[in-house]
Amino acid sequence: MHNLNNACYDPATMAKSHRFSHIYVEQRIKNLPRTREILSHFPKAQIILIEHYKDVFCRRGQDYVRQHDSQALILAEKTEHFLYEAAPVCQDFGNANFYYCSTMMNCVFDCDYCYLKGMYPSGHLVVFVNLEDYFDAIRRELQTRNLYVCVSYDADLLALEGVFGYGKLWAEFAAAQPGLQIEIRTKSGNCNMWAGLLVSPRVIYAFTMSPQRVITESEHGTASAAMRLECAITGLQKGHPVRLCFDPMLYVPDWQQAYSALLKQADERLSDLDGDWNLLQDVSVGSFRISQDYLKKLRKCKPGAAVIQFPFENVGGVYQYPRKLAVQMEAWLVQELEKRLPVEKIYRDFRSAESCGRNEKK
Repeated sequence: MHNLNNACYDPATMAKSHRFSHIYVEQRIKNLPRTREILSHFPKAQIILIEHYKDVFCRRGQDYVRQHDSQALILAEKTEHFLYEAAPVCQDFGNANFYYCSTMMNCVFDCDYCYLKGMYPSGHLVVFVNLEDYFDAIRRELQTRNLYVCVSYDADLLALEGVFGYGKLWAEFAAAQPGLQIEIRTKSGNCNMWAGLLVSPRVIYAFTMSPQRVITESEHGTASAAMRLECAITGLQKGHPVRLCFDPMLYVPDWQQAYSALLKQADERLSDLDGDWNLLQDVSVGSFRISQDYLKKLRKCKPGAAVIQFPFENVGGVYQYPRKLAVQMEAWLVQELEKRLPVEKIYRDFRSAESCGRNEKK
């Protein structure tokens, strides 16, 4: 797969790749300023006008893997359901009103275990151009309650920040909304993105941290562990709230050695800062889990991916590692993290926390 660590921040380089050589555009949005701006990055792309994005995205019998390898772009307008209650398998970080929204659907990266492969019928990337409607929906909700909203669960927004600039738009919106906090999660690692991102305590930038072996074997096209750490530290230096997510923890035969090496990498980089680990907003810990329906489809989609062929246990419709293994992995990592930062900054997946007799917050 084409590596996007640099290309995702460089529209010219994106245009030279096979990705987005075909762009589907809904008729009603073809002349909107944001649509025109996006299309300007891809002057050689074939533009195909359509009535509705689902006419392309939701067709039966599509081959997700082949489509993803030569991913098309679909520009559309979202007309309903701008906010969703977050799934129980997601960590809420102590926030009561936990929601997520999808301004993009699908990802440019190709992680073997990604639930999107089990959820979406198509490998193409959908981008909704009407962000202002999302903002209006959130403003209405904020009239009665505070909100914690994850805006990068169904796509890696920051992986394409140089093309779409959605991270910048979300940060500027959130900074002006009392009662709102957002999280933008990523596996990218280009430090140039920070130049356009507003510093605000209401915007948390979360980096999924995996051992390099896991990245090489299962997180194709994503930034290396070193690049993610470098990007996270650059964000800290600029004053951004940064979260490190050791979630999902993925089992490999030498998992303890692999995660020890990752922690050592983080120690070495964070030691350059005055305050090291304590400068982080927080960290999260959680072993791999996935809906039973998504895993069934994912295994058909990626039959050769070892990481999803593990003999998981089905607990209430969610596949996860056997309880003993999950507890062992998470408890070890939490113990290691306790040596580095206060316990109140360590969050743990609630399912395993319950199995260990702990609260969600370590």
